[in-house]
Amino acid sequence: MVLRGYVPTSEETLQTLAALRLQSLNSDFSTHAPFPRLEELFPPRVLHARLPPPRHRPPPKCRGARLRAGLLAGGLWGQALAKQRAERDQRLRGRLREEGASTMAAILEKWKLLQGMGRPEAMAAYVALVREWPGFGSTLFDVDLRVSALGAVPQRLWLGIGAKAVSLYKPGEPEPLDSFCYGRISSFGASDSSTFRLSVEDQDLLFETSQVDEIAQLLNTYLTSAGAQRPPRPQEPAATSPPAPPGPPQGLCPTPVSRPHRPPVGSFHS
Repeated sequence: MVLRGYVPTSEETLQTLAALRLQSLNSDFSTHAPFPRLEELFPPRVLHARLPPPRHRPPPKCRGARLRAGLLAGGLWGQALAKQRAERDQRLRGRLREEGASTMAAILEKWKLLQGMGRPEAMAAYVALVREWPGFGSTLFDVDLRVSALGAVPQRLWLGIGAKAVSLYKPGEPEPLDSFCYGRISSFGASDSSTFRLSVEDQDLLFETSQVDEIAQLLNTYLTSAGAQRPPRPQEPAATSPPAPPGPPQGLCPTPVSRPHRPPVGSFHS
């Protein structure tokens, strides 16, 4: 998750994590030590985020200009635009190499400072840094929120599945926008192959994602291990499900209450 960019922290901390990984793998710094590629130490998406966003040309407003642009697109102008795109891509690749070299140099400097640290100590320091994120232990999924009371839709978010709650994060932000304890979730499942539905009390959230099955299976695992009751099938009357206890203010989890284990019912897929 660190290498995929799913641990929101500073670049300084990410560089320290990379140095600790090197210390764990190779012990003290040495120019003769086997050296992993940068993408095996540092999240590539952080480097890509430093690059300037692509500039889009505004479409011509004049009808005659649009006609000329259409006629020339397949000829000389089309070739010129293709050349410009190739040159721009080459510049971006060069900039990416420069950013990568700068980051690698910073990681090496931090690695040199760890001389004498043993592998168990390096691993413990690595985990201690990652645990500083409040969402430590959650698995994050990229989703597009289609329906929500949180704001405009669609919205790109991280869906965090943890042992005690489901949380919504703005990508890169350490604190969740909202968290839903499993006691507040009335039902969930796959609306179709690319849409995951999550019903929280009186609101329905629809997420566009390519990992519908992975999300459902992980929720299933946590609910089963916790001995919680699964939600009813969508086609079953709502009365078949026991009423949920009154929920706390939105975004807060209630104090866990001991309850007898009940056999699971229903299905996670609609």
